[in-house]
Amino acid sequence: MSTPKVLIAGGGIGGLATALTLLQQGFEVAVYEQSAELREVGAGIQISPNGNRVLHHLGVLAHLQSLSSPTRGKEIRLWNTGQSWKLFDLGQAAIDKYGFPYMTVFRPHLLQVLADAVRALQPDAIHLNARCRGVTQTDTEVTLTFEDGSSAKGDVLVGADGLHSKIRNALFGVQAPEFSGMVAWRALIPMHQLPSQMTRPVATNWVGPGGHVVHYPLNGGDVMNFVGIVEDNAWPSAPWSTPGTVQACHDAFQGWHDDVHTMIDHAPSLSKWALCGKPRLENWSKGRVTLLGDACHPTLPFLAQGAVFTLEDAIVLQRCLRQDADDLPNALQRYESARLARAYRMVQGASDNTTRFHNTALAHPQEAQAFIEREWQQTAIGSRYDWLFTYDAMTTPI
Repeated sequence: MSTPKVLIAGGGIGGLATALTLLQQGFEVAVYEQSAELREVGAGIQISPNGNRVLHHLGVLAHLQSLSSPTRGKEIRLWNTGQSWKLFDLGQAAIDKYGFPYMTVFRPHLLQVLADAVRALQPDAIHLNARCRGVTQTDTEVTLTFEDGSSAKGDVLVGADGLHSKIRNALFGVQAPEFSGMVAWRALIPMHQLPSQMTRPVATNWVGPGGHVVHYPLNGGDVMNFVGIVEDNAWPSAPWSTPGTVQACHDAFQGWHDDVHTMIDHAPSLSKWALCGKPRLENWSKGRVTLLGDACHPTLPFLAQGAVFTLEDAIVLQRCLRQDADDLPNALQRYESARLARAYRMVQGASDNTTRFHNTALAHPQEAQAFIEREWQQTAIGSRYDWLFTYDAMTTPI
């Protein structure tokens, strides 16, 4: 057959990574993004060695590293006393152990690096203002339809359109997002406004009863990315994000260490996000259509693997499509078989971390010390993270 044409719904990190790896292998690609411009919600993103291994393979790691922030390590801190425990080293230590670094980057930088690489190979690959409406398929082709009445035809369709995926709805029926009972407060804080002792190049995870806070440097250390998550059952329905106030954020973290409240005080703006998921799918593909990233395995952000696993998906999907280019439905089955168990293990691991970040034992200093030293000692950390970081999407069996 001729070179397959792959349609991709969604111009986020997963959609663009998929487009890039397919273009590099000679596929014809068309990416359809509903927005008027490529953009990423949120702010910071942690990219562990398994993700950077993919970015190196795609040829964009060096460029992204030039935009990232050097981060020496990760640490745990106790919510009220500020006592700290080393989690693991990053940078050279990660390279020595896993072959690639652990980086903290600005999400829009990652998106832009991928978009530039896609357009360098195919300038017209990305189509904006293309809001998907539905999908139909035959034994020989798939048709993606848009709200303006237009359509596009291809050999395969990849739904990389996130938690609210129209492609997932078309394949498996509409499933409303499920609120997790947790709310994330997010802010980007100018680093120069923070006291010097708070500007260390360290990714920090504060843990406490009913909530946790993560912060780390971005943009070469010019900005502090702040994410504070609390258990809050009061979020009735969409929209799933809203502006927040400084006072309300202070109230949400009442009793927490002064460093946490100092960051809140210096946030130029704050937003609240409901953390949502979807029911687990037994399959991701039907015929010539498949799903990728948050469209099929949305996760709580408690392992920092959501975007990283999307990058892994992209490479494994490309390998399967290339290997079975003469039987594309089989290629999609091969892809989901290679990825499904690993993805849901990650989703479960992120969920399991809720009890490590939010445990009631953390309310009492003596219990907290014993709890952290048990749950965050090096053997336990290795069992939770090594299987993630050592994975190689380019060589894993398909």
